[in-house]
Amino acid sequence: MTHTPRLFTADAEIVRIGTGLLDHSLPRADWTHEAHLAACHYLLSERPDIDVDARIRAIISSYNVAVGGVNDDRGGYHDTITRVYVHGVRLHLRQRPAGLADSVNALLLSPIGSRGWPLKFYSADRLFSVAARHEFVSPDLAPLPAL
Repeated sequence: MTHTPRLFTADAEIVRIGTGLLDHSLPRADWTHEAHLAACHYLLSERPDIDVDARIRAIISSYNVAVGGVNDDRGGYHDTITRVYVHGVRLHLRQRPAGLADSVNALLLSPIGSRGWPLKFYSADRLFSVAARHEFVSPDLAPLPAL
């Protein structure tokens, strides 16, 4: 089954997601795959004051707890998947279209934006392992594309 992403109509929607992640005001129901990628794009492109590599775990983990979620062996923050998508968003930003919403939509419609993109580089067993949830593990099928 192919997933058709929910696209954004305005830059303000992405800003709302990004700021809502940071201040924990984003409703849990709005924390979708598309929102994850929009927030990552927002952080990397609009918030140079935030060291995404150093803070992404704390940002997402604290949001999860604030909205009633957990970060454990089965749910919540997943370090490897998050870091693979951070890498992918950086790749996307190298040829970023003008406008935040247009760029996020282009990302969502690209191979990088698909839910299965990390599985080009990881076996399912490795990617969905407890170890990969807790810390970044290297790909076992193919290297991530160079930045």
